[in-house]
Amino acid sequence: MVPLAAFTTYGIATDVTRGHLPTAFIVTLAAMTFTALGYANMVRAYPVAGSAYTYTQQTFGPATGFLTGWALLLDYIFLPTISYIVIGLYLGIAIPAVPGWVWVLLAIAVVTGLNTLGIKLVTGMNMVLVGAQGVFIATFLAMSYLTVSGRSEPADLVAPFYSADFSLTAVVAGSAILCLSFLGFDAISTLSEEAREPQKTIPRAIILCTVFCGLLFVLMSWVGHLVHPDWQTFTDPDSASVEVMVSAGGDFLAAFFTAAYVAACFASAMAAQSAVSRILFSMGRDGALPRRVFARIHPRYRTPHLATLVVGAVSLLACVMSLDQAAALVSFGALIAFTFVNLSVIKHYAIGLGRRRGADFLRYVLTPGIGVALTVWLWTSLSPLTFVIGLSWVAVGFLQLLRLTRGFKRPAPTMGHES
Repeated sequence: MVPLAAFTTYGIATDVTRGHLPTAFIVTLAAMTFTALGYANMVRAYPVAGSAYTYTQQTFGPATGFLTGWALLLDYIFLPTISYIVIGLYLGIAIPAVPGWVWVLLAIAVVTGLNTLGIKLVTGMNMVLVGAQGVFIATFLAMSYLTVSGRSEPADLVAPFYSADFSLTAVVAGSAILCLSFLGFDAISTLSEEAREPQKTIPRAIILCTVFCGLLFVLMSWVGHLVHPDWQTFTDPDSASVEVMVSAGGDFLAAFFTAAYVAACFASAMAAQSAVSRILFSMGRDGALPRRVFARIHPRYRTPHLATLVVGAVSLLACVMSLDQAAALVSFGALIAFTFVNLSVIKHYAIGLGRRRGADFLRYVLTPGIGVALTVWLWTSLSPLTFVIGLSWVAVGFLQLLRLTRGFKRPAPTMGHES
């Protein structure tokens, strides 16, 4: 979840929403805000590395927790893959003499190496890369203002949000894809065992990141539609953002965007690979995945190095996968996990602890209930092909669960963590 994530699926989501991308971002922001509150509540109860896997396991039991964690893997495993796809795509456009797959391999090697060396190094690199994005965003907004205000015809400021061809169904379908741009606030919870005062700092970080970045996404997509309102003329939806930059500030801004966006993708890949390696470590520690590989910690760097290498190996699929395929699969797994996190809040606090009166009803029943409704709504708006692939992945996880439990004759792996 980086400031320029709004441009990852800009062309794809604009096409799906019929040019109403900012409205779709508002819908997604609403759903993600309710879910962020759910994550914040569950981190306070279980400040450990397993994220949705841990929360569901502790509230609904090991079997449900395993399947939720398995669905979450579909999200986290392919999230760094998306970053690598985009790196190869944009650097391939900027430097056509070098094939895109070469950039993909180099990016995987660098990010995997940094994640193996430790979380402090990843954090330091991310601060530098996010700072570069801030400079670009300021430049983009300034040049877009000059471009739009300098045109002879005044811009229709409302059209990106609502126009004659507005379709709520199309907007919701686009919102489901845009979940990809928000993924990262949930990944913060995977660092609970490495943060100071995680029950205070992690919830605060989750909520602030979600709201701030969500509002930034709405702003940038709105400005993008103002400078390039004719969304049906995009040459290639995958790289439509470059065309927007050319409309806003010519070749200079397009080149600046490519540099800043590739930096953003490196930051996103580092954060995503760090998160999924810790999910795999948590599942390996519990015996849900092979302990010899996934539960190993590097003796010097204190990182789950083998799990990190596995994620790097899976990311090689970036050489052959398309951006829209990877984005849909990530959204499928994420929305399942988000739904169960919200359900876990209700189960843990309202049912388990009996906190369902007064302000507690708002916090532990109504808010997560709305989160469940919104995430299920978005989930059912994904394409049929995504459902086929996603449900096949869940079916493989169910077979793994049958193997681990000997046909449910023995308990599923559990963390043995006490609240």
